[in-house]
Amino acid sequence: MKFSLKKYMLVAIAISLVSLPVEFSVTQALAQDGSAKSKSIKNVSYQKKQANKDKLKADQLAWSEQRAKDLGEHYDGSSLPQLASDKVLVVSQNTGEIKYAKNSNIVSPIASITKLMTAMIVLDARQSFDEIIDISKQDVDKIKGTSSRLGLGTQLTRADMFRLALMSSENRAAFSLARHYPGGQSAFVKAMNVKALVLGLTNSNFAEPTGLMYQNTSTAEDLYKLVAASYQYPEIRNATTMPFYHLLIEGHKNPVEFKNTNSLVRDGEWDIGLSKTGFINESGRCLVMQTIMAGEPVIMVFLNAKGTYERTGDANRVRKWIEYNHTNDLIANQSVVNPKGAHPKLVMSGQIYQN
Repeated sequence: MKFSLKKYMLVAIAISLVSLPVEFSVTQALAQDGSAKSKSIKNVSYQKKQANKDKLKADQLAWSEQRAKDLGEHYDGSSLPQLASDKVLVVSQNTGEIKYAKNSNIVSPIASITKLMTAMIVLDARQSFDEIIDISKQDVDKIKGTSSRLGLGTQLTRADMFRLALMSSENRAAFSLARHYPGGQSAFVKAMNVKALVLGLTNSNFAEPTGLMYQNTSTAEDLYKLVAASYQYPEIRNATTMPFYHLLIEGHKNPVEFKNTNSLVRDGEWDIGLSKTGFINESGRCLVMQTIMAGEPVIMVFLNAKGTYERTGDANRVRKWIEYNHTNDLIANQSVVNPKGAHPKLVMSGQIYQN
Protein backbone atom coordinates (compact mmCIF):
# COMPACT_ATOMS: atom_id res chain seq x y z
CA MET A 1 0.00 0.00 0.00
CA LYS A 2 2.81 2.37 0.86
CA PHE A 3 4.61 1.58 -2.34
CA SER A 4 1.44 2.16 -4.33
CA LEU A 5 0.89 5.57 -2.68
CA LYS A 6 4.45 6.60 -3.39
CA LYS A 7 4.09 5.42 -6.93
CA TYR A 8 1.00 7.50 -7.46
CA MET A 9 2.67 10.54 -5.92
CA LEU A 10 5.67 10.20 -8.22
CA VAL A 11 3.41 9.83 -11.23
CA ALA A 12 1.44 12.98 -10.22
CA ILE A 13 4.63 14.96 -9.76
CA ALA A 14 5.92 13.76 -13.13
CA ILE A 15 2.67 14.78 -14.84
CA SER A 16 2.75 18.21 -13.21
CA LEU A 17 6.34 18.74 -14.27
CA VAL A 18 5.50 17.72 -17.83
CA SER A 19 2.48 20.08 -17.98
CA LEU A 20 4.30 23.05 -16.40
CA PRO A 21 5.98 24.27 -19.60
CA VAL A 22 2.63 24.00 -21.41
CA GLU A 23 0.80 26.06 -18.76
CA PHE A 24 3.64 28.58 -18.68
CA SER A 25 3.59 28.93 -22.44
CA VAL A 26 -0.19 29.39 -22.42
CA THR A 27 0.05 32.02 -19.68
CA GLN A 28 2.85 33.74 -21.56
CA ALA A 29 0.81 33.67 -24.77
CA LEU A 30 -2.21 35.13 -22.97
CA ALA A 31 -0.03 37.82 -21.45
CA GLN A 32 1.41 38.70 -24.85
CA ASP A 33 -2.07 38.76 -26.38
CA GLY A 34 -3.31 41.02 -23.56
CA SER A 35 -0.33 43.32 -24.05
CA ALA A 36 -1.06 43.54 -27.79
CA LYS A 37 -4.72 44.32 -27.10
CA SER A 38 -3.69 46.95 -24.53
CA LYS A 39 -1.34 48.55 -27.06
CA SER A 40 -4.12 48.48 -29.67
CA ILE A 41 -6.56 50.16 -27.26
CA LYS A 42 -3.94 52.77 -26.39
CA ASN A 43 -3.33 53.44 -30.10
CA VAL A 44 -7.06 53.88 -30.75
CA SER A 45 -7.35 56.17 -27.70
CA TYR A 46 -4.37 58.23 -28.89
CA GLN A 47 -5.80 58.47 -32.39
CA LYS A 48 -9.15 59.65 -30.99
CA LYS A 49 -7.44 62.26 -28.80
CA GLN A 50 -5.36 63.44 -31.75
CA ALA A 51 -8.44 63.61 -33.96
CA ASN A 52 -10.23 65.67 -31.28
CA LYS A 53 -7.23 67.99 -31.03
CA ASP A 54 -7.10 68.38 -34.82
CA LYS A 55 -10.84 69.13 -34.93
CA LEU A 56 -10.53 71.67 -32.12
CA LYS A 57 -7.63 73.34 -33.91
CA ALA A 58 -9.59 73.40 -37.17
CA ASP A 59 -12.63 74.85 -35.38
CA GLN A 60 -10.47 77.52 -33.78
CA LEU A 61 -8.93 78.43 -37.13
CA ALA A 62 -12.38 78.56 -38.74
CA TRP A 63 -13.67 80.75 -35.91
CA SER A 64 -10.63 83.02 -36.16
CA GLU A 65 -11.06 83.32 -39.92
CA GLN A 66 -14.78 84.08 -39.59
CA ARG A 67 -14.04 86.67 -36.89
CA ALA A 68 -11.45 88.34 -39.14
CA LYS A 69 -13.99 88.36 -41.97
CA ASP A 70 -16.73 89.78 -39.74
CA LEU A 71 -14.38 92.48 -38.48
CA GLY A 72 -13.40 93.46 -42.02
CA GLU A 73 -9.71 92.72 -41.45
CA HIS A 74 -9.24 91.43 -45.01
CA TYR A 75 -10.84 94.49 -46.62
CA ASP A 76 -8.53 97.31 -47.80
CA GLY A 77 -11.10 99.95 -48.78
CA SER A 78 -10.40 99.84 -52.54
CA SER A 79 -13.89 98.63 -53.44
CA LEU A 80 -17.38 99.44 -52.25
CA PRO A 81 -17.77 97.80 -48.83
CA GLN A 82 -20.16 94.89 -48.56
CA LEU A 83 -21.84 95.54 -45.23
CA ALA A 84 -23.50 92.91 -43.08
CA SER A 85 -26.00 95.23 -41.38
CA ASP A 86 -29.44 95.34 -43.00
CA LYS A 87 -29.87 99.10 -42.53
CA VAL A 88 -26.98 101.55 -42.78
CA LEU A 89 -26.48 105.28 -42.92
CA VAL A 90 -23.16 107.17 -42.87
CA VAL A 91 -23.40 110.95 -42.92
CA SER A 92 -20.99 113.88 -42.72
CA GLN A 93 -21.80 115.65 -39.46
CA ASN A 94 -20.66 118.99 -40.86
CA THR A 95 -22.46 119.04 -44.19
CA GLY A 96 -25.22 116.42 -43.95
CA GLU A 97 -23.77 114.70 -47.03
CA ILE A 98 -24.82 111.06 -47.15
CA LYS A 99 -21.74 108.97 -47.82
CA TYR A 100 -23.37 105.56 -47.65
CA ALA A 101 -26.99 104.46 -47.35
CA LYS A 102 -28.67 101.07 -47.32
CA ASN A 103 -32.36 100.61 -46.47
CA SER A 104 -32.00 103.78 -44.40
CA ASN A 105 -35.73 104.61 -44.37
CA ILE A 106 -37.04 101.22 -43.22
CA VAL A 107 -38.55 101.10 -39.74
CA SER A 108 -37.18 98.44 -37.39
CA PRO A 109 -36.63 97.80 -33.65
CA ILE A 110 -33.65 99.71 -32.22
CA ALA A 111 -33.04 97.95 -28.87
CA SER A 112 -30.79 99.92 -26.48
CA ILE A 113 -30.14 102.74 -28.95
CA THR A 114 -33.34 103.87 -27.18
CA LYS A 115 -31.21 104.88 -24.18
CA LEU A 116 -29.87 107.93 -26.05
CA MET A 117 -33.40 109.34 -25.99
CA THR A 118 -33.70 108.26 -22.35
CA ALA A 119 -30.54 110.21 -21.53
CA MET A 120 -31.80 113.38 -23.22
CA ILE A 121 -35.09 113.27 -21.31
CA VAL A 122 -33.21 112.88 -18.01
CA LEU A 123 -30.98 115.85 -18.82
CA ASP A 124 -33.84 118.00 -20.09
CA ALA A 125 -35.62 117.52 -16.74
CA ARG A 126 -32.63 119.14 -14.97
CA GLN A 127 -32.94 116.86 -11.95
CA SER A 128 -29.97 116.80 -9.60
CA PHE A 129 -27.25 114.39 -10.62
CA ASP A 130 -26.22 114.15 -6.95
CA GLU A 131 -29.59 112.84 -5.79
CA ILE A 132 -29.58 109.24 -4.56
CA ILE A 133 -32.05 106.99 -6.37
CA ASP A 134 -32.62 103.26 -5.93
CA ILE A 135 -33.31 100.00 -7.72
CA SER A 136 -36.70 98.50 -6.88
CA LYS A 137 -38.82 95.55 -8.03
CA GLN A 138 -40.34 97.84 -10.67
CA ASP A 139 -36.93 98.10 -12.35
CA VAL A 140 -36.47 94.35 -12.84
CA ASP A 141 -36.69 93.31 -16.50
CA LYS A 142 -39.96 91.45 -16.97
CA ILE A 143 -39.80 91.80 -20.76
CA LYS A 144 -36.74 89.72 -21.68
CA GLY A 145 -35.65 88.51 -18.25
CA THR A 146 -32.17 90.00 -18.50
CA SER A 147 -29.94 89.97 -15.43
CA SER A 148 -28.19 92.84 -13.69
CA ARG A 149 -25.48 93.42 -11.12
CA LEU A 150 -27.61 96.18 -9.62
CA GLY A 151 -29.49 94.23 -6.95
CA LEU A 152 -32.78 95.24 -5.41
CA GLY A 153 -32.23 98.07 -2.95
CA THR A 154 -29.05 99.32 -4.63
CA GLN A 155 -28.71 103.06 -4.10
CA LEU A 156 -26.64 105.22 -6.43
CA THR A 157 -26.51 108.82 -7.49
CA ARG A 158 -28.51 109.77 -10.55
CA ALA A 159 -25.15 110.50 -12.21
CA ASP A 160 -24.01 106.89 -11.70
CA MET A 161 -27.31 105.45 -12.91
CA PHE A 162 -27.01 107.69 -15.97
CA ARG A 163 -23.48 106.48 -16.76
CA LEU A 164 -24.34 102.81 -16.32
CA ALA A 165 -27.46 103.07 -18.46
CA LEU A 166 -25.43 104.52 -21.33
CA MET A 167 -21.93 103.01 -21.30
CA SER A 168 -22.80 99.58 -19.91
CA SER A 169 -26.42 99.58 -21.11
CA GLU A 170 -27.75 98.67 -17.65
CA ASN A 171 -31.49 98.21 -18.05
CA ARG A 172 -32.33 98.53 -14.36
CA ALA A 173 -30.49 101.85 -14.25
CA ALA A 174 -32.55 103.12 -17.21
CA PHE A 175 -35.80 101.95 -15.61
CA SER A 176 -34.82 103.64 -12.34
CA LEU A 177 -34.09 106.93 -14.12
CA ALA A 178 -37.54 106.83 -15.73
CA ARG A 179 -39.29 105.83 -12.50
CA HIS A 180 -37.75 108.79 -10.65
CA TYR A 181 -38.85 111.22 -13.35
CA PRO A 182 -41.67 113.62 -12.38
CA GLY A 183 -44.86 111.66 -13.08
CA GLY A 184 -43.04 108.33 -13.27
CA GLN A 185 -42.36 106.09 -16.27
CA SER A 186 -45.61 106.86 -18.12
CA ALA A 187 -44.78 110.59 -18.10
CA PHE A 188 -41.21 109.76 -19.08
CA VAL A 189 -42.29 107.76 -22.15
CA LYS A 190 -44.66 110.53 -23.18
CA ALA A 191 -41.76 112.99 -22.96
CA MET A 192 -39.65 110.66 -25.15
CA ASN A 193 -42.22 110.72 -27.93
CA VAL A 194 -42.72 114.49 -27.66
CA LYS A 195 -38.95 114.95 -27.94
CA ALA A 196 -38.95 112.69 -31.00
CA LEU A 197 -41.46 114.96 -32.72
CA VAL A 198 -39.44 118.07 -31.80
CA LEU A 199 -36.33 116.50 -33.34
CA GLY A 200 -38.18 115.51 -36.50
CA LEU A 201 -38.06 111.77 -35.83
CA THR A 202 -41.23 111.19 -37.84
CA ASN A 203 -40.73 107.43 -38.17
CA SER A 204 -39.84 106.67 -34.56
CA ASN A 205 -41.78 105.33 -31.58
CA PHE A 206 -40.78 104.83 -27.95
CA ALA A 207 -42.69 102.44 -25.66
CA GLU A 208 -40.32 102.29 -22.67
CA PRO A 209 -36.89 103.66 -21.66
CA THR A 210 -34.57 100.65 -22.19
CA GLY A 211 -35.18 99.26 -25.68
CA LEU A 212 -36.13 95.81 -24.39
CA MET A 213 -39.52 96.09 -26.09
CA TYR A 214 -39.47 95.58 -29.86
CA GLN A 215 -42.06 98.37 -30.12
CA ASN A 216 -39.21 100.88 -29.70
CA THR A 217 -38.68 101.49 -33.41
CA SER A 218 -36.99 103.94 -35.75
CA THR A 219 -35.13 104.24 -39.06
CA ALA A 220 -31.45 104.77 -39.75
CA GLU A 221 -32.29 108.27 -40.97
CA ASP A 222 -34.15 109.14 -37.78
CA LEU A 223 -31.32 107.68 -35.68
CA TYR A 224 -28.86 109.94 -37.47
CA LYS A 225 -30.91 112.86 -36.16
CA LEU A 226 -31.07 111.27 -32.71
CA VAL A 227 -27.29 110.89 -32.57
CA ALA A 228 -26.72 114.43 -33.85
CA ALA A 229 -29.04 115.78 -31.14
CA SER A 230 -27.49 113.60 -28.41
CA TYR A 231 -24.05 114.83 -29.39
CA GLN A 232 -25.05 118.32 -28.23
CA TYR A 233 -25.09 117.05 -24.61
CA PRO A 234 -21.56 116.82 -23.08
CA GLU A 235 -22.85 114.41 -20.42
CA ILE A 236 -23.95 111.93 -23.08
CA ARG A 237 -20.68 112.24 -24.99
CA ASN A 238 -18.67 111.63 -21.81
CA ALA A 239 -20.74 108.70 -20.54
CA THR A 240 -20.92 106.82 -23.86
CA THR A 241 -17.16 107.05 -24.48
CA MET A 242 -15.98 105.77 -21.09
CA PRO A 243 -14.19 102.43 -21.71
CA PHE A 244 -14.64 101.23 -18.10
CA TYR A 245 -16.22 102.45 -14.90
CA HIS A 246 -15.56 101.12 -11.38
CA LEU A 247 -18.20 101.56 -8.74
CA LEU A 248 -18.68 100.51 -5.11
CA ILE A 249 -22.01 98.73 -4.82
CA GLU A 250 -23.58 97.48 -1.61
CA GLY A 251 -23.15 93.72 -1.24
CA HIS A 252 -19.85 93.67 -3.17
CA LYS A 253 -16.55 93.63 -1.28
CA ASN A 254 -14.59 95.24 -4.11
CA PRO A 255 -15.51 97.88 -6.68
CA VAL A 256 -17.55 96.41 -9.54
CA GLU A 257 -16.14 96.95 -13.02
CA PHE A 258 -18.58 97.97 -15.74
CA LYS A 259 -17.37 98.10 -19.32
CA ASN A 260 -18.52 99.90 -22.43
CA THR A 261 -20.58 97.63 -24.66
CA ASN A 262 -18.75 98.95 -27.74
CA SER A 263 -15.41 97.16 -28.18
CA LEU A 264 -14.19 100.00 -30.43
CA VAL A 265 -14.43 102.35 -27.45
CA ARG A 266 -12.64 99.88 -25.18
CA ASP A 267 -9.83 99.28 -27.68
CA GLY A 268 -9.06 103.00 -27.84
CA GLU A 269 -7.92 102.97 -31.48
CA TRP A 270 -10.76 105.17 -32.75
CA ASP A 271 -11.51 108.84 -32.18
CA ILE A 272 -15.09 108.36 -30.95
CA GLY A 273 -17.21 111.24 -29.70
CA LEU A 274 -20.41 109.30 -28.96
CA SER A 275 -21.35 105.63 -29.02
CA LYS A 276 -24.27 103.33 -28.29
CA THR A 277 -24.90 99.67 -29.01
CA GLY A 278 -28.11 97.68 -28.85
CA PHE A 279 -29.34 94.12 -29.10
CA ILE A 280 -32.55 92.17 -28.76
CA ASN A 281 -33.51 89.23 -30.98
CA GLU A 282 -35.98 91.35 -32.93
CA SER A 283 -33.48 94.12 -33.71
CA GLY A 284 -30.29 92.17 -34.30
CA ARG A 285 -27.04 93.87 -33.31
CA CYS A 286 -27.12 97.64 -33.66
CA LEU A 287 -24.51 100.38 -33.38
CA VAL A 288 -24.53 104.17 -33.68
CA MET A 289 -21.40 106.32 -33.42
CA GLN A 290 -20.01 109.77 -33.92
CA THR A 291 -16.38 109.52 -34.94
CA ILE A 292 -13.64 111.14 -36.98
CA MET A 293 -12.72 109.62 -40.34
CA ALA A 294 -10.09 111.13 -42.63
CA GLY A 295 -10.22 114.26 -40.49
CA GLU A 296 -13.99 114.64 -40.88
CA PRO A 297 -16.68 114.14 -38.21
CA VAL A 298 -19.05 111.40 -39.31
CA ILE A 299 -22.19 109.84 -37.83
CA MET A 300 -22.70 106.15 -38.50
CA VAL A 301 -25.80 104.01 -38.01
CA PHE A 302 -25.81 100.20 -38.36
CA LEU A 303 -28.97 98.20 -37.68
CA ASN A 304 -29.76 94.49 -37.64
CA ALA A 305 -26.38 92.82 -38.01
CA LYS A 306 -26.56 89.11 -37.22
CA GLY A 307 -23.10 88.17 -35.93
CA THR A 308 -21.37 89.33 -32.77
CA TYR A 309 -18.62 91.16 -34.65
CA GLU A 310 -20.48 92.24 -37.78
CA ARG A 311 -21.58 95.69 -36.61
CA THR A 312 -18.03 96.68 -35.59
CA GLY A 313 -16.79 95.00 -38.77
CA ASP A 314 -19.10 97.24 -40.78
CA ALA A 315 -17.70 100.28 -39.00
CA ASN A 316 -14.16 99.11 -39.84
CA ARG A 317 -15.06 98.59 -43.50
CA VAL A 318 -16.66 102.03 -43.82
CA ARG A 319 -13.65 103.69 -42.22
CA LYS A 320 -11.22 101.93 -44.57
CA TRP A 321 -13.39 102.86 -47.55
CA ILE A 322 -13.63 106.53 -46.59
CA GLU A 323 -9.92 106.77 -45.82
CA TYR A 324 -9.03 105.06 -49.10
CA ASN A 325 -11.20 107.52 -51.04
CA HIS A 326 -9.80 110.46 -49.12
CA THR A 327 -6.22 109.41 -49.91
CA ASN A 328 -7.00 108.96 -53.59
CA ASP A 329 -8.82 112.31 -53.70
CA LEU A 330 -5.66 113.96 -52.39
CA ILE A 331 -3.57 112.14 -55.00
CA ALA A 332 -5.95 113.16 -57.78
CA ASN A 333 -5.90 116.80 -56.63
CA GLN A 334 -2.11 116.73 -56.82
CA SER A 335 -2.35 115.53 -60.46
CA VAL A 336 -0.71 112.21 -59.66
CA VAL A 337 -1.99 109.28 -61.67
CA ASN A 338 -3.68 106.63 -59.57
CA PRO A 339 -3.39 103.28 -61.37
CA LYS A 340 -6.34 101.76 -59.54
CA GLY A 341 -8.56 104.78 -60.00
CA ALA A 342 -10.39 106.51 -57.18
CA HIS A 343 -13.78 105.01 -56.50
CA PRO A 344 -16.57 107.58 -56.31
CA LYS A 345 -18.28 108.09 -52.98
CA LEU A 346 -21.81 106.78 -52.70
CA VAL A 347 -23.52 110.14 -52.24
CA MET A 348 -27.25 110.66 -52.27
CA SER A 349 -28.76 114.00 -53.15
CA GLY A 350 -29.75 116.49 -50.49
CA GLN A 351 -29.22 116.73 -46.76
CA ILE A 352 -31.37 114.79 -44.34
CA TYR A 353 -30.55 116.90 -41.32
CA GLN A 354 -29.11 120.32 -40.69
CA ASN A 355 -27.63 121.17 -37.30
